[in-house]
Amino acid sequence: MLQRIREDIKAIFDRDPAVKNVWEVLLCYPGLHAVIIHRLAHWLYGRKLYTVARLLSQFSRFFTQIEIHPGAKIGRGLFIDHGCGVVIGETVEIGDNVTIYQGVTLGGTGKESGKRHPTIGNYVVISAGAKILGSIKVGDYAKVGAGSVVLREVPSQSTVVGVPGRVVRHKSALEQPQPIDLEHANLPDPENETIKCLLRRVRELEMRLDAGPLLPHHADRKNKAEGDHASK
Repeated sequence: MLQRIREDIKAIFDRDPAVKNVWEVLLCYPGLHAVIIHRLAHWLYGRKLYTVARLLSQFSRFFTQIEIHPGAKIGRGLFIDHGCGVVIGETVEIGDNVTIYQGVTLGGTGKESGKRHPTIGNYVVISAGAKILGSIKVGDYAKVGAGSVVLREVPSQSTVVGVPGRVVRHKSALEQPQPIDLEHANLPDPENETIKCLLRRVRELEMRLDAGPLLPHHADRKNKAEGDHASK
């Protein structure tokens, strides 16, 4: 457990440019506190001390504003930055070196039993306010944009944004992934791109209408109408 704590502290130094020293991390980082307490609560949960484990997790929730169910399985090097409003459900599985920002929910979609929460791969970045719901898998090195609602599986080395979440960037499996890519500000906006395409098309049609003669199918329609009028 001490080795895990050292790895969690190292993860903060590697991923947070604001950190100054070890004492600051130990005393002022609620994400670290929540993860340490969770590891103890998970140990108790595994020995069927469910009530004691839940009481410990509620104690952690009260002081850190981070709710992690003691049944959740968390790998090495998890970094919960800021942390307010983070919720991690009972059957969640989180891989190694995952980064989670404030307001993230890893939850279920109803009252189903069994595995009902997400499985998060290694080196995943989940941005502020994102919701990942249901028994789905987020692949290794994936990135979830801020405010996204993810309801379907996310391939490895891909970026998901929007409501509902859509894959907007996907790297080839042959590309070497960056170990930890925390850049999540400059993400593609598929809705904006679609609107831009529609506006370009409208401008093209307006220019063609303003150019002069009618298009062939418009001319044929006009001649047919004139012929019908003449026959009457």
